[in-house]
Amino acid sequence: MIIMEGTIINFKGSYKRQVGNQMIVITKDSDSKEKAAKLVGKTVIWASPAGKEIKGEIRAAHGNSGALRVLFETGMPGQAVGAKVQIN
Repeated sequence: MIIMEGTIINFKGSYKRQVGNQMIVITKDSDSKEKAAKLVGKTVIWASPAGKEIKGEIRAAHGNSGALRVLFETGMPGQAVGAKVQIN
């Protein structure tokens, strides 16, 4: 099992709304939409400072620069922005 590392950069949202359980994640390895599309379906794990793990799944590429859209099982706290995640 290959483990990659990514960084949460923001919530998915628009001008007026924010989706609480979907986050935008970037990785060093994926720098194009095609490379990001190969990661769709992989599992993402974020570990909170308290030790709780929240799991998610990569659902789609986000934009043309290789960012990923991740759907988590619950709403994510604001402290998750800027944190590292594991991609399995």
